[in-house]
Amino acid sequence: MTIACLGWGSLIWNPGGLLIQNKWFEDGPLLPIEFTRRSDNQRMTLIIDDAAKPVRVLWALMTVDNLDEAIKSLKEREGTKEDAIHFIKSIDEPAKKTEIIIRKWLESKNLDAAVWTGLSYSKHTNNRRPSVIEVVNHLNGLEYNRRKVAEEYIRKAPRQIDTDYRRQIEIELGWLPID
Repeated sequence: MTIACLGWGSLIWNPGGLLIQNKWFEDGPLLPIEFTRRSDNQRMTLIIDDAAKPVRVLWALMTVDNLDEAIKSLKEREGTKEDAIHFIKSIDEPAKKTEIIIRKWLESKNLDAAVWTGLSYSKHTNNRRPSVIEVVNHLNGLEYNRRKVAEEYIRKAPRQIDTDYRRQIEIELGWLPID
């Protein structure tokens, strides 16, 4: 089984022990991605956000051919619960819009399955989508060390993850992409 891991944030520059081949490909599916999750360390992180505009995400081939192992690897890298790791096989009947998009993409790439992190808004925003103004104000108000960590995440996000919130953060805070 050939399995793709989809990524759009820190997985790209910091895969840790994720069982992937070394190369991230830039021709992943078009998914609605935005900086709308406030993590426990106060970074604003990228998630699939149905209210966002679609951007082309990245993907890498997993070095395992067993879906359970792929899920376990991504779960461990993300330090999250298993129910936050989503997947679909090319033979599945998708129920959600995101799954339909990913399944069609799998077929176009002749891949058997995909795994991705499926986190949503967090308790830090009362499990709701923060506005871009709220995000910029939050980032601008962070103390120095947390602000540096938050800035690194946003600036290191792949350039192709060109979101509305990112553009506003660039204008307001000057946090331009870095490789």
